[in-house]
Amino acid sequence: MGRHRKQPATTVRRSSIIALTGLVPAGLVAVTAAAADTTTAEMAAVEHDLPELDTETGPEFAAAPQAAVAAVAEVVHAEAKQSRSATPEVKTVALSGDRVASDLPAGPLGIPGIAVAAYQNAEQQLAVENPHCGMSWSLLAGIGRVESTHAFGKADADGNPIKAVYGPVLDGSLSGNNVIHDSDGGTLDGIGGYDRAIGPMQFLPETWERYAADGNADGIADPQNLYDAALTAGKYLCDGGLNMRDLSQQSKAILRYNNSMAYVANVMAWSGSYSSGLAPKPQDLPRIH
Repeated sequence: MGRHRKQPATTVRRSSIIALTGLVPAGLVAVTAAAADTTTAEMAAVEHDLPELDTETGPEFAAAPQAAVAAVAEVVHAEAKQSRSATPEVKTVALSGDRVASDLPAGPLGIPGIAVAAYQNAEQQLAVENPHCGMSWSLLAGIGRVESTHAFGKADADGNPIKAVYGPVLDGSLSGNNVIHDSDGGTLDGIGGYDRAIGPMQFLPETWERYAADGNADGIADPQNLYDAALTAGKYLCDGGLNMRDLSQQSKAILRYNNSMAYVANVMAWSGSYSSGLAPKPQDLPRIH
């Protein structure tokens, strides 16, 4: 699992443009080119600018082309499925210890099927909520692979890890990690005094509180749940109007997770591999310090 070395807010969220042409290794561009093309083709935006229908002009509405009516119905249906009627409750749900791992068939390169389902669900929801972003499930899978190997490969049928996922305590005792004092009173990360990253996508509690999303429509935004974590990660990466179809903007988004180009290279390499089904080459996975 890659170190989740969250930078201070002034560093992580800085809007300055990074000259990534010189920073991204040539091999990285080659690995991710196919994934970027696939993402562009797959992310078709839902049309929101269909002609407005006047319900008071009955005959004219009845005479409207059937195709236009069907299009409106399709959009309404899609948005209804994706809508969240209320702000989700942010918490970690206590679960029994006798749960078993999901038996969904594994995806590309052995990625757990339940993780694929969660990443693809996030892609579909973001395609409706933020079509400009062009989020792909494989990019989320790249983050999940580096951060926790997809909840260490073991999650139940609802997307909850069999064993809760936590990062190291950020108290300064581990070289290379920042000191981050407690921001949630231990509500999400289970400890006081200092924070630690939580869940399969390794969010700091404060960041989770800001972006928390309900990926499985149960009214709760649980950082340990794969569905919630994947959608929240997508929102976090897309924030600020970034477009994941653009390699430089994608890189800028990934740097929010870990301000390291080696980290970016690893995430993009795994993302491209999940798209192509071809395992990444060792040279595409530089050591993350």
